[in-house]
Amino acid sequence: MPSLDPIPAQRNDQVEANSDDEADPELVELLRQHFGLGERPKDAPPETKVLEGAQYVFDNAIDIAVSLAHTKGAAETIWRMMQKKEYSTHTWSEHELHPQTKDESTVDFIFTMDLLNFSFWSDEEEEPKRFCIEYRGKLWTGYWSLVAALQRALDEDIPITTPDFWVDEERCTEELLKHVFRSATDGEIPMFKERVQCLREAGEVLCEEFGGSFVNCIDSANLSAAGLVNILTESFACFRDETVFHGKRVRLYKRAQILVADLWACFNGEDFGEFHDIDKITMFADYRIPQMLHQLNCLRYAPKLESHIRDLKPIEPGSNWEIELRGTSIWCVELIKREIEKQHPEVKMNRQNPHSKSISNGSENSETENSDENSIESGDKLKVVEKPGKTYGINAILIDFFLYDTMKNLEAEKNESIPHHRTRSIWY
Repeated sequence: MPSLDPIPAQRNDQVEANSDDEADPELVELLRQHFGLGERPKDAPPETKVLEGAQYVFDNAIDIAVSLAHTKGAAETIWRMMQKKEYSTHTWSEHELHPQTKDESTVDFIFTMDLLNFSFWSDEEEEPKRFCIEYRGKLWTGYWSLVAALQRALDEDIPITTPDFWVDEERCTEELLKHVFRSATDGEIPMFKERVQCLREAGEVLCEEFGGSFVNCIDSANLSAAGLVNILTESFACFRDETVFHGKRVRLYKRAQILVADLWACFNGEDFGEFHDIDKITMFADYRIPQMLHQLNCLRYAPKLESHIRDLKPIEPGSNWEIELRGTSIWCVELIKREIEKQHPEVKMNRQNPHSKSISNGSENSETENSDENSIESGDKLKVVEKPGKTYGINAILIDFFLYDTMKNLEAEKNESIPHHRTRSIWY
């Protein structure tokens, strides 16, 4: 068997020093960097490598395929419908549960929200047994149950968004946290212990390394969305959403990326939400986007996987099926974005149109208007609306928000063509 040890370089005495036949060291280093064999320059812009890993998963997936024909068709319809709804960053704060202020307290809220933004789906068929939060005279489920619980705690003068409170176990006891997440039903919040652990660990990191404030993390990123994602995933274990697929490290980073996206949306791309490379953020690999992409016939599942999902059987975190579901979804949305940019290059110049007026938050249970002229039912029933007269920018974040909202509407109407996959995980 050949040795796997590197062969030491040997000088060829027949080649004179600095001759034309000697390799240019700068060219060699450039080629090494191009093929990933050398270290990145210190001043190179940050990269999350999420998209790179997603393409690798797509290239090596066995039980999930992407239909390029349906992806192209979906791209055009998604673009037209998003233009009609004027998707942008400008109404993130219009939901009654989202923070109305635009200051450091809002940053604290968003960090806490996305630190705990995972696994709200229920195994219970009966509504009275499902976890929900009662707040302001309404019952809130899914993602909104988390936001409602945080707002309710702040109303009760519990400093639930304060890192130094999380690490003070005499004040921030498990009993108090159970009170914060108390349900209006018999159901309990899923993965309570894991959420407590996330709070404790993140609080320690913020207090010990970032002066007790996530604002200092944002400052350290130097207006780079990718840089902030990397700070999150390198400094906080509970944001390090990565795995190994066929021998390669794959980064998925759902919650880290949606945290950056929520800052961008909340602050309308300004102040704490200003990032010069926001388009490096991919879609957020969770339950609903794979479900929606399958509904559009963009994703095709092998019969065994499809039966497994339809039977509501759990899929293990880190398994090949789970990684394929998440990775191919990221790549599929990237293909949709590229197709839109190819057919409508003007969207690149209008990413942050200041006059647009409608957005989702891209999280659990968000809602948008739904009518016959705007609806998406399946890949064979896409209805194309009239081309709008004004162009609004599109990126992977906004496409994710739109697909998520559409899937939630279809669920409410009981028009799902397939259930979402079941995986219990802190990553989404």
